[in-house]
Amino acid sequence: MRPRALVIHARGTNRDQELARALDIAGAQVDIIPLTVLRENCRSWTDWEILAVPGGFSHGDALGAGRILALDLMAWFGDQMRSMSERGSPIIGICNGFQALVQAGVLPGAGAPATLTVNESERFECRWVTLQAIPGSIWTDGLTKPMRCPVAHREGRYLGDAGRPALRYLDAKGQPAGGAYPANPNGSLNDIAGVCDSTGTILGLMPHPEDHVLARQDLQRGRRGDPLLCLDLFRNGIGHAKEI
Repeated sequence: MRPRALVIHARGTNRDQELARALDIAGAQVDIIPLTVLRENCRSWTDWEILAVPGGFSHGDALGAGRILALDLMAWFGDQMRSMSERGSPIIGICNGFQALVQAGVLPGAGAPATLTVNESERFECRWVTLQAIPGSIWTDGLTKPMRCPVAHREGRYLGDAGRPALRYLDAKGQPAGGAYPANPNGSLNDIAGVCDSTGTILGLMPHPEDHVLARQDLQRGRRGDPLLCLDLFRNGIGHAKEI
């Protein structure tokens, strides 16, 4: 059976369709539901095995990147999120969704101080990057090949005690970026592109893996051998959902 994934939609998020498509291709049955509908219907999140928080500019980043979305999540759905976490459900937040999970205190883990702040370049960065998965998360375990996908953010510089890094930026030769721009597009500490919580089931990352689950999504397709897709990242999360 295909596990059910909930992709939440807030005002200003704009990557929900792409994230839903990636999860669908990877093997999930996906529902995109606005937070307002979830709140009004008082619907239990036990209907879903996976939670996905997409990117965009939730609430126009009015109080800072992801902050209002984080307040909504914890004020209205904190118990639901804690319940999903306690039963080991895979949870993923991408870009603005990552920012929201950090603001909500869901990442990087219990008591680990961290922040996502303005890129070192002090501008919006939209470019393709290469990622290396780090074991320790159900999303990244077993992923040995680098992955390529775009970034699109202005506040993606990860600083602080990361707890458990899950993804790092690599340079064009597949070596650690060493903080060098543009391989590390935002100046994140230790080239961190994503982190997981202490259980390894909750993942947050700034790049957009949902934008490279098919070879045709890469503008450089045909100019490289291995397309370095991100599909297995989603397959890992879905595979774990089948086991719980």
